[in-house]
Amino acid sequence: MFRQLNNIETAFKHVRLFSFVLIGACMAICCFVVYESYRMVSKTGERIYLLSSGKALSALATDRRDNIEVEARDHIRSFHYFFFTLDPDDKVIENNLKQALYLADNTAARQYEDLKENGYYNSVISGNISQQLAMDSIRLDMSSYPYYFRYYGTQRIIRPTAILTRSLLTEGYLRNVSRSDNNAHGFLIERWRILENNDKDIQKRQ
Repeated sequence: MFRQLNNIETAFKHVRLFSFVLIGACMAICCFVVYESYRMVSKTGERIYLLSSGKALSALATDRRDNIEVEARDHIRSFHYFFFTLDPDDKVIENNLKQALYLADNTAARQYEDLKENGYYNSVISGNISQQLAMDSIRLDMSSYPYYFRYYGTQRIIRPTAILTRSLLTEGYLRNVSRSDNNAHGFLIERWRILENNDKDIQKRQ
């Protein structure tokens, strides 16, 4: 009888040990599943899809701090491209300047109004003039806010009889604003002014 009791007690200990091991294994598996699920969800959340021309393009989403300087430079480049790229077509001029003015404050709007009042855009249309801008470099100071920048570029003013090359130097500041369809980078150019816009070269056209 005592031997039978010992066997029951031993069996109970084995069952209890087996139960503890099973519970521990279940908890470990549950923790692993939760961790892997969280990791997969986080990884999936970093991947976004962009729709372009009816095609879905995959891209990785990152924190803005990782790309803030790249975005700031592209914002400055885009503003100057739209502001200074002109063709003898009032719709092209209107569309480009409309996009440019979304990216800057009233200092750019005043510059536009001054050029318009002086008949600059009418002379571009009537004279069949095209104006192109190539960026040379951007100096950007990210150490203080708002962010100061200087833009260096080269203008080509193409007339029916000649091509004029001019240097362009501007400066301004960037501050953060909300992103929108009209301002994808979420910056606004402030206190923008043209420091230099001098003739460099002129070539006669055949």
